[in-house]
Amino acid sequence: MDTAFYYEDFDIGQQFRSPSLPPIDKEHAIAFAREYDPQLQHIDDAGAKNSLFGELVISGWQTAALSMKLKTRLAIFQNPMGIIGMGLENVRWPRPTRPGDSLYIVLTVLSKRPSNSRPERGIIQYKVETFNQHDELVMEMTTSVLIPRR
Repeated sequence: MDTAFYYEDFDIGQQFRSPSLPPIDKEHAIAFAREYDPQLQHIDDAGAKNSLFGELVISGWQTAALSMKLKTRLAIFQNPMGIIGMGLENVRWPRPTRPGDSLYIVLTVLSKRPSNSRPERGIIQYKVETFNQHDELVMEMTTSVLIPRR
């Protein structure tokens, strides 16, 4: 039996929750920020004390990367014909992610339609909400993917 997910397997309003990742290691987070987002609130404890947050916080881009990791681990994204991202909308970080936080995502299907230019594929728009271990929302985004049809 085919275990891949296709356009027809998704319904508007359907939700999928990922397992949680292990806690975010502070040194790994600092290394990520030094490479990709070298702002004091992400790379230096002393400098972070003077920031809006008053403490070291994880780069929003690392939160986004970890959210992507969680999303691609969901069974619904396993399709041998590939699922192609079409872009992001409305990326928000309503509260910071901190070292030691453990993240999980909830993905909610918002809409779906057949592709006009590629009839063998459909377009699914969904919201990804990223939560910490206290069930607090730390990031949300809306995105669309091009997914194979049966």
